[in-house]
Amino acid sequence: MIPIFLTCGPSEVLVVSGIGYSPPAMITGGRVLVVPCLMRWNRLSLNVMTIQIDSPDVYTSQGVALKVSGVAQVKISTQHPEVLAAACEHFLDKNESQIESLITATLEGHQRGIMGTMTVEDIYRNRKLFNQRVFEVASKDLYQLGLHVISYTIRDLSDKMGYLAALGKGRTAEIQRDARIGEAEANRDATIQKSIASEELLAAKFANDTLVAKAQRDFQLKKAAYDQEVRARQAETDLAFELQSCKVKQKIKEEAMETQVVERKAKILVEEQEIQRAEKRLESSVKQPAEAEKYRMETIATAKKQQLLLEAEAAAEAKQLKGEAEASAIMAKANAEAIQMHHKAEAWKEFEDAALLSMYLETLPKMINGISSALSNAKCVKMVSSGDSGVGAQKLTKEVMDISSSVPSMVKNLTGIDLLKNLRSA
Repeated sequence: MIPIFLTCGPSEVLVVSGIGYSPPAMITGGRVLVVPCLMRWNRLSLNVMTIQIDSPDVYTSQGVALKVSGVAQVKISTQHPEVLAAACEHFLDKNESQIESLITATLEGHQRGIMGTMTVEDIYRNRKLFNQRVFEVASKDLYQLGLHVISYTIRDLSDKMGYLAALGKGRTAEIQRDARIGEAEANRDATIQKSIASEELLAAKFANDTLVAKAQRDFQLKKAAYDQEVRARQAETDLAFELQSCKVKQKIKEEAMETQVVERKAKILVEEQEIQRAEKRLESSVKQPAEAEKYRMETIATAKKQQLLLEAEAAAEAKQLKGEAEASAIMAKANAEAIQMHHKAEAWKEFEDAALLSMYLETLPKMINGISSALSNAKCVKMVSSGDSGVGAQKLTKEVMDISSSVPSMVKNLTGIDLLKNLRSA
Protein backbone atom coordinates (compact mmCIF):
# COMPACT_ATOMS: atom_id res chain seq x y z
CA MET A 1 0.00 0.00 0.00
CA ILE A 2 1.32 3.37 -1.00
CA PRO A 3 0.40 6.20 1.41
CA ILE A 4 -0.84 9.43 -0.11
CA PHE A 5 -1.15 13.01 1.11
CA LEU A 6 -4.60 14.59 1.34
CA THR A 7 -5.09 18.34 1.60
CA CYS A 8 -8.11 20.51 2.29
CA GLY A 9 -8.80 24.24 2.19
CA PRO A 10 -10.16 26.46 4.95
CA SER A 11 -13.69 26.23 3.48
CA GLU A 12 -14.05 22.46 4.12
CA VAL A 13 -13.34 19.87 6.75
CA LEU A 14 -11.54 16.57 6.02
CA VAL A 15 -12.67 13.66 8.21
CA VAL A 16 -10.22 10.73 8.36
CA SER A 17 -11.12 7.45 10.09
CA GLY A 18 -9.62 3.99 10.24
CA ILE A 19 -6.39 2.59 11.62
CA GLY A 20 -4.73 5.11 13.90
CA TYR A 21 -7.77 7.45 13.99
CA SER A 22 -10.10 6.59 16.80
CA PRO A 23 -12.02 8.82 17.15
CA PRO A 24 -11.84 10.15 13.56
CA ALA A 25 -9.63 13.17 12.83
CA MET A 26 -11.30 16.36 11.61
CA ILE A 27 -8.90 18.56 9.71
CA THR A 28 -9.76 22.08 8.46
CA GLY A 29 -7.28 23.84 6.19
CA GLY A 30 -4.37 21.39 6.35
CA ARG A 31 -2.99 18.04 5.10
CA VAL A 32 -2.76 14.46 6.27
CA LEU A 33 -1.00 11.23 5.24
CA VAL A 34 -3.44 8.35 4.61
CA VAL A 35 -3.15 4.76 3.47
CA PRO A 36 -5.85 3.53 1.12
CA CYS A 37 -7.85 0.47 2.22
CA LEU A 38 -6.65 1.01 5.76
CA MET A 39 -8.16 4.43 6.17
CA ARG A 40 -11.31 6.20 5.01
CA TRP A 41 -11.83 9.89 4.43
CA ASN A 42 -14.73 12.24 3.60
CA ARG A 43 -15.09 15.96 2.98
CA LEU A 44 -17.73 18.30 4.36
CA SER A 45 -18.18 21.88 3.04
CA LEU A 46 -17.97 24.76 5.50
CA ASN A 47 -19.42 27.34 3.09
CA VAL A 48 -22.29 29.57 4.22
CA MET A 49 -25.68 28.36 2.97
CA THR A 50 -28.39 30.89 2.16
CA ILE A 51 -31.75 29.35 3.00
CA GLN A 52 -35.00 30.70 1.54
CA ILE A 53 -37.89 30.04 3.95
CA ASP A 54 -41.41 30.44 2.50
CA SER A 55 -44.41 29.83 4.76
CA PRO A 56 -47.76 30.25 2.92
CA ASP A 57 -51.05 30.44 4.83
CA VAL A 58 -49.61 30.69 8.31
CA TYR A 59 -52.25 31.56 10.89
CA THR A 60 -51.41 34.08 13.59
CA SER A 61 -52.82 34.14 17.10
CA GLN A 62 -55.78 36.12 15.68
CA GLY A 63 -56.51 33.48 13.04
CA VAL A 64 -55.38 35.66 10.13
CA ALA A 65 -53.60 33.74 7.37
CA LEU A 66 -50.32 35.35 6.30
CA LYS A 67 -47.63 34.50 3.81
CA VAL A 68 -44.15 34.98 5.20
CA SER A 69 -40.82 34.78 3.36
CA GLY A 70 -37.61 34.74 5.35
CA VAL A 71 -33.90 34.44 4.65
CA ALA A 72 -31.32 32.73 6.87
CA GLN A 73 -27.55 32.34 6.68
CA VAL A 74 -26.38 28.98 8.06
CA LYS A 75 -23.05 27.08 8.07
CA ILE A 76 -21.37 24.08 9.68
CA SER A 77 -20.14 25.19 13.10
CA THR A 78 -16.42 24.86 13.85
CA GLN A 79 -16.50 26.67 17.18
CA HIS A 80 -16.08 23.51 19.26
CA PRO A 81 -14.82 20.02 18.28
CA GLU A 82 -17.93 18.43 19.82
CA VAL A 83 -20.25 20.55 17.69
CA LEU A 84 -18.18 19.84 14.55
CA ALA A 85 -18.26 16.11 15.38
CA ALA A 86 -22.07 16.29 15.68
CA ALA A 87 -22.28 17.98 12.27
CA CYS A 88 -20.06 15.30 10.74
CA GLU A 89 -22.21 12.59 12.32
CA HIS A 90 -25.42 14.06 10.86
CA PHE A 91 -24.34 15.42 7.47
CA LEU A 92 -21.12 13.64 6.38
CA ASP A 93 -22.94 11.23 4.04
CA LYS A 94 -25.38 13.89 2.72
CA ASN A 95 -24.91 16.31 -0.14
CA GLU A 96 -25.45 20.06 0.11
CA SER A 97 -29.04 20.02 -1.21
CA GLN A 98 -30.07 17.45 1.39
CA ILE A 99 -28.52 19.56 4.15
CA GLU A 100 -30.31 22.68 2.90
CA SER A 101 -33.64 20.82 2.77
CA LEU A 102 -33.22 19.70 6.38
CA ILE A 103 -32.32 23.25 7.51
CA THR A 104 -35.24 24.74 5.54
CA ALA A 105 -37.74 22.37 7.10
CA THR A 106 -36.44 23.09 10.58
CA LEU A 107 -36.46 26.88 10.13
CA GLU A 108 -39.92 26.85 8.54
CA GLY A 109 -41.30 24.94 11.50
CA HIS A 110 -39.86 27.45 13.93
CA GLN A 111 -41.06 30.35 11.75
CA ARG A 112 -44.62 29.00 11.75
CA GLY A 113 -44.51 28.32 15.48
CA ILE A 114 -43.39 31.88 16.31
CA MET A 115 -46.02 33.41 13.99
CA GLY A 116 -48.75 31.41 15.76
CA THR A 117 -47.89 33.16 19.05
CA MET A 118 -47.92 36.75 17.67
CA THR A 119 -50.56 39.02 16.20
CA VAL A 120 -50.44 40.52 12.75
CA GLU A 121 -49.81 43.98 14.22
CA ASP A 122 -46.83 42.68 16.23
CA ILE A 123 -45.29 40.99 13.22
CA TYR A 124 -45.96 43.98 10.96
CA ARG A 125 -44.88 46.72 13.33
CA ASN A 126 -42.12 44.94 15.25
CA ARG A 127 -40.29 42.78 12.77
CA LYS A 128 -37.11 43.02 14.80
CA LEU A 129 -38.77 41.19 17.69
CA PHE A 130 -40.07 38.46 15.34
CA ASN A 131 -36.63 38.03 13.75
CA GLN A 132 -35.01 37.79 17.17
CA ARG A 133 -37.44 35.10 18.40
CA VAL A 134 -37.04 32.93 15.30
CA PHE A 135 -33.26 33.34 15.43
CA GLU A 136 -33.04 32.34 19.10
CA VAL A 137 -35.29 29.27 18.78
CA ALA A 138 -33.75 28.06 15.52
CA SER A 139 -30.19 28.62 16.75
CA LYS A 140 -30.69 26.36 19.76
CA ASP A 141 -32.28 23.60 17.70
CA LEU A 142 -29.75 23.69 14.83
CA TYR A 143 -26.82 23.96 17.25
CA GLN A 144 -27.64 20.45 18.40
CA LEU A 145 -27.17 19.33 14.79
CA GLY A 146 -23.79 21.07 14.54
CA LEU A 147 -25.06 24.09 12.59
CA HIS A 148 -24.52 27.75 13.31
CA VAL A 149 -27.21 30.27 12.36
CA ILE A 150 -25.44 33.46 11.38
CA SER A 151 -28.52 35.59 10.69
CA TYR A 152 -32.25 35.48 10.06
CA THR A 153 -34.58 38.16 8.77
CA ILE A 154 -38.07 38.53 7.33
CA ARG A 155 -37.99 39.39 3.64
CA ASP A 156 -41.70 39.68 2.81
CA LEU A 157 -45.05 39.63 4.60
CA SER A 158 -48.41 39.51 2.81
CA ASP A 159 -51.97 38.17 3.00
CA LYS A 160 -54.77 37.36 0.58
CA MET A 161 -57.58 39.08 2.52
CA GLY A 162 -56.08 42.59 2.47
CA TYR A 163 -55.63 42.71 6.23
CA LEU A 164 -52.16 44.21 6.04
CA ALA A 165 -53.28 46.73 3.41
CA ALA A 166 -56.19 47.80 5.64
CA LEU A 167 -53.83 47.99 8.61
CA GLY A 168 -51.49 50.11 6.57
CA LYS A 169 -54.31 52.32 5.40
CA GLY A 170 -55.52 52.86 8.95
CA ARG A 171 -52.01 53.65 10.09
CA THR A 172 -51.52 55.84 7.05
CA ALA A 173 -54.77 57.64 7.82
CA GLU A 174 -53.69 58.12 11.44
CA ILE A 175 -50.34 59.44 10.30
CA GLN A 176 -51.97 61.73 7.76
CA ARG A 177 -54.45 62.90 10.38
CA ASP A 178 -51.66 63.57 12.87
CA ALA A 179 -49.70 65.30 10.14
CA ARG A 180 -52.64 67.56 9.26
CA ILE A 181 -53.27 68.31 12.91
CA GLY A 182 -49.58 69.01 13.46
CA GLU A 183 -49.47 71.20 10.36
CA ALA A 184 -52.56 73.13 11.50
CA GLU A 185 -51.14 73.58 14.98
CA ALA A 186 -47.80 74.62 13.52
CA ASN A 187 -49.51 77.13 11.22
CA ARG A 188 -51.55 78.41 14.15
CA ASP A 189 -48.47 78.81 16.32
CA ALA A 190 -46.58 80.39 13.45
CA THR A 191 -49.41 82.87 12.86
CA ILE A 192 -49.56 83.72 16.55
CA GLN A 193 -45.81 84.13 16.78
CA LYS A 194 -45.80 86.18 13.59
CA SER A 195 -48.51 88.48 15.00
CA ILE A 196 -46.63 88.84 18.27
CA ALA A 197 -43.42 89.52 16.40
CA SER A 198 -45.14 92.08 14.17
CA GLU A 199 -46.60 93.79 17.22
CA GLU A 200 -43.23 93.85 18.96
CA LEU A 201 -41.60 95.10 15.74
CA LEU A 202 -44.12 97.96 15.43
CA ALA A 203 -43.69 98.82 19.11
CA ALA A 204 -39.92 98.82 18.76
CA LYS A 205 -40.16 100.86 15.56
CA PHE A 206 -42.44 103.43 17.21
CA ALA A 207 -40.14 103.63 20.23
CA ASN A 208 -37.13 103.98 17.96
CA ASP A 209 -38.85 106.66 15.83
CA THR A 210 -39.75 108.51 19.04
CA LEU A 211 -36.15 108.39 20.22
CA VAL A 212 -34.92 109.51 16.79
CA ALA A 213 -37.39 112.42 16.73
CA LYS A 214 -36.40 113.42 20.26
CA ALA A 215 -32.71 113.21 19.37
CA GLN A 216 -33.29 115.30 16.23
CA ARG A 217 -35.20 117.87 18.26
CA ASP A 218 -32.44 118.08 20.85
CA PHE A 219 -29.85 118.30 18.07
CA GLN A 220 -31.73 121.10 16.31
CA LEU A 221 -32.14 123.03 19.59
CA LYS A 222 -28.49 122.66 20.49
CA LYS A 223 -27.44 123.45 16.94
CA ALA A 224 -29.57 126.60 16.93
CA ALA A 225 -28.06 127.68 20.26
CA TYR A 226 -24.54 126.93 19.02
CA ASP A 227 -25.19 128.69 15.71
CA GLN A 228 -26.51 131.75 17.56
CA GLU A 229 -23.45 131.79 19.82
CA VAL A 230 -21.13 131.31 16.83
CA ARG A 231 -22.81 134.15 14.93
CA ALA A 232 -22.58 136.41 17.98
CA ARG A 233 -18.89 135.57 18.44
CA GLN A 234 -18.30 136.02 14.71
CA ALA A 235 -20.02 139.40 14.78
CA GLU A 236 -17.91 140.41 17.79
CA THR A 237 -14.78 139.19 16.04
CA ASP A 238 -15.63 141.01 12.81
CA LEU A 239 -16.43 144.19 14.70
CA ALA A 240 -13.24 143.93 16.74
CA PHE A 241 -11.24 143.24 13.57
CA GLU A 242 -12.73 146.26 11.78
CA LEU A 243 -12.14 148.42 14.84
CA GLN A 244 -8.58 147.22 15.15
CA SER A 245 -8.04 147.68 11.42
CA CYS A 246 -9.23 151.27 11.71
CA LYS A 247 -6.91 151.82 14.67
CA VAL A 248 -4.00 150.28 12.79
CA LYS A 249 -4.67 152.33 9.68
CA GLN A 250 -4.88 155.47 11.83
CA LYS A 251 -1.61 154.56 13.55
CA ILE A 252 0.01 153.86 10.19
CA LYS A 253 -1.05 157.28 8.92
CA GLU A 254 0.19 158.92 12.10
CA GLU A 255 3.51 157.08 11.90
CA ALA A 256 3.86 157.95 8.23
CA MET A 257 3.33 161.62 9.04
CA GLU A 258 5.76 161.40 11.94
CA THR A 259 8.28 159.68 9.63
CA GLN A 260 7.96 162.47 7.10
CA VAL A 261 8.47 165.03 9.87
CA VAL A 262 11.50 163.15 11.14
CA GLU A 263 12.93 162.90 7.61
CA ARG A 264 12.48 166.63 7.09
CA LYS A 265 14.08 167.40 10.45
CA ALA A 266 16.93 165.03 9.61
CA LYS A 267 17.47 166.75 6.29
CA ILE A 268 17.49 170.11 8.04
CA LEU A 269 19.98 168.83 10.60
CA VAL A 270 22.16 167.37 7.85
CA GLU A 271 22.15 170.65 6.01
CA GLU A 272 22.97 172.48 9.23
CA GLN A 273 25.75 170.03 9.96
CA GLU A 274 27.11 170.49 6.46
CA ILE A 275 27.12 174.24 6.94
CA GLN A 276 28.78 173.96 10.35
CA ARG A 277 31.27 171.44 8.97
CA ALA A 278 32.12 173.80 6.13
CA GLU A 279 32.59 176.65 8.62
CA LYS A 280 34.67 174.72 11.14
CA ARG A 281 36.62 172.25 9.02
CA LEU A 282 39.71 174.50 9.11
CA GLU A 283 39.29 175.21 12.86
CA SER A 284 38.67 171.80 14.30
CA SER A 285 41.34 169.25 14.89
CA VAL A 286 40.96 165.65 13.80
CA LYS A 287 40.80 163.15 16.61
CA GLN A 288 42.46 159.82 16.50
CA PRO A 289 40.96 157.58 13.78
CA ALA A 290 40.80 154.73 16.24
CA GLU A 291 38.65 156.69 18.72
CA ALA A 292 36.49 157.97 15.90
CA GLU A 293 36.04 154.45 14.54
CA LYS A 294 35.32 153.13 18.02
CA TYR A 295 32.76 155.79 18.68
CA ARG A 296 31.23 155.28 15.28
CA MET A 297 30.98 151.51 15.79
CA GLU A 298 29.42 151.95 19.25
CA THR A 299 26.94 154.42 17.85
CA ILE A 300 26.02 152.13 14.95
CA ALA A 301 25.81 149.11 17.30
CA THR A 302 23.50 151.03 19.65
CA ALA A 303 21.34 152.04 16.73
CA LYS A 304 21.25 148.47 15.38
CA LYS A 305 20.50 147.12 18.83
CA GLN A 306 17.65 149.55 19.20
CA GLN A 307 16.45 148.66 15.72
CA LEU A 308 16.56 144.88 16.41
CA LEU A 309 14.77 145.40 19.72
CA LEU A 310 12.00 147.33 18.05
CA GLU A 311 11.72 144.77 15.26
CA ALA A 312 11.57 141.89 17.78
CA GLU A 313 8.84 143.67 19.73
CA ALA A 314 6.99 144.29 16.50
CA ALA A 315 7.30 140.60 15.49
CA ALA A 316 5.97 139.45 18.88
CA GLU A 317 3.02 141.80 18.67
CA ALA A 318 2.35 140.61 15.10
CA LYS A 319 1.36 137.15 16.44
CA GLN A 320 -1.44 138.73 18.47
CA LEU A 321 -2.73 141.19 15.92
CA LYS A 322 -1.37 141.43 12.43
CA GLY A 323 -2.40 144.96 11.74
CA GLU A 324 -1.04 146.35 14.98
CA ALA A 325 2.21 144.43 14.53
CA GLU A 326 2.73 145.83 11.04
CA ALA A 327 2.08 149.34 12.30
CA SER A 328 4.51 148.88 15.19
CA ALA A 329 7.10 147.46 12.80
CA ILE A 330 6.77 150.46 10.50
CA MET A 331 7.00 152.84 13.44
CA ALA A 332 10.01 151.00 14.89
CA LYS A 333 11.76 150.98 11.53
CA ALA A 334 11.08 154.69 11.03
CA ASN A 335 12.33 155.51 14.53
CA ALA A 336 15.42 153.38 14.00
CA GLU A 337 16.20 155.10 10.71
CA ALA A 338 15.62 158.50 12.27
CA ILE A 339 17.85 157.65 15.22
CA GLN A 340 20.49 156.25 12.87
CA MET A 341 20.40 159.35 10.75
CA HIS A 342 20.50 161.51 13.86
CA HIS A 343 23.56 159.64 15.19
CA LYS A 344 25.27 159.90 11.82
CA ALA A 345 24.58 163.60 11.76
CA GLU A 346 25.93 163.95 15.30
CA ALA A 347 29.00 161.92 14.35
CA TRP A 348 29.63 164.04 11.26
CA LYS A 349 29.17 167.19 13.36
CA GLU A 350 31.60 166.08 16.01
CA PHE A 351 34.32 164.44 13.97
CA GLU A 352 34.12 166.34 10.72
CA ASP A 353 37.35 165.38 8.87
CA ALA A 354 37.60 162.07 10.72
CA ALA A 355 34.11 161.13 9.61
CA LEU A 356 34.91 162.20 6.09
CA LEU A 357 38.06 160.12 6.23
CA SER A 358 36.02 157.13 7.38
CA MET A 359 33.65 157.61 4.50
CA TYR A 360 36.61 157.87 2.14
CA LEU A 361 38.07 154.62 3.42
CA GLU A 362 34.72 152.92 2.97
CA THR A 363 34.24 154.37 -0.51
CA LEU A 364 37.77 153.73 -1.80
CA PRO A 365 37.25 149.98 -2.49
CA LYS A 366 34.04 150.80 -4.31
CA MET A 367 35.90 153.33 -6.47
CA ILE A 368 38.59 150.81 -7.30
CA ASN A 369 35.93 148.23 -8.09
CA GLY A 370 34.16 150.69 -10.38
CA ILE A 371 37.40 151.49 -12.22
CA SER A 372 38.18 147.80 -12.60
CA SER A 373 34.64 147.05 -13.78
CA ALA A 374 34.88 149.76 -16.43
CA LEU A 375 38.13 148.30 -17.69
CA SER A 376 36.84 144.71 -17.58
CA ASN A 377 33.87 145.66 -19.79
CA ALA A 378 36.18 146.90 -22.52
CA LYS A 379 36.33 144.54 -25.50
CA CYS A 380 39.89 145.50 -26.45
CA VAL A 381 42.63 147.35 -24.55
CA LYS A 382 45.75 148.49 -26.41
CA MET A 383 48.72 149.38 -24.21
CA VAL A 384 51.94 151.09 -25.32
CA SER A 385 55.13 150.66 -23.33
CA SER A 386 57.79 153.35 -23.22
CA GLY A 387 61.21 152.67 -21.92
CA ASP A 388 61.37 150.09 -19.15
CA SER A 389 57.70 150.31 -18.16
CA GLY A 390 55.81 147.02 -17.88
CA VAL A 391 53.08 145.73 -20.17
CA GLY A 392 50.11 143.36 -19.86
CA ALA A 393 48.29 142.73 -16.60
CA GLN A 394 51.05 144.44 -14.60
CA LYS A 395 50.66 147.60 -16.61
CA LEU A 396 46.86 147.51 -16.32
CA THR A 397 47.02 147.00 -12.56
CA LYS A 398 49.45 149.88 -12.21
CA GLU A 399 47.07 152.14 -14.15
CA VAL A 400 44.21 151.27 -11.80
CA MET A 401 46.37 151.96 -8.73
CA ASP A 402 47.55 155.29 -10.19
CA ILE A 403 43.96 156.38 -10.77
CA SER A 404 43.04 155.36 -7.22
CA SER A 405 46.05 157.15 -5.69
CA SER A 406 45.12 160.38 -7.44
CA VAL A 407 41.78 160.53 -5.59
CA PRO A 408 43.20 162.23 -2.40
CA SER A 409 44.72 165.00 -4.57
CA MET A 410 41.39 165.53 -6.26
CA VAL A 411 39.61 165.67 -2.89
CA LYS A 412 42.20 168.16 -1.56
CA ASN A 413 41.78 170.38 -4.64
CA LEU A 414 37.98 170.28 -4.35
CA THR A 415 37.44 170.44 -0.56
CA GLY A 416 40.79 171.59 0.87
CA ILE A 417 41.03 168.44 3.08
CA ASP A 418 44.34 166.63 2.95
CA LEU A 419 43.31 163.01 3.35
CA LEU A 420 46.86 161.69 3.27
CA LYS A 421 47.92 164.09 6.05
CA ASN A 422 44.99 163.04 8.24
CA LEU A 423 45.71 159.40 7.58
CA ARG A 424 49.40 159.79 8.52
CA SER A 425 48.51 161.71 11.71
CA ALA A 426 46.08 158.92 12.64
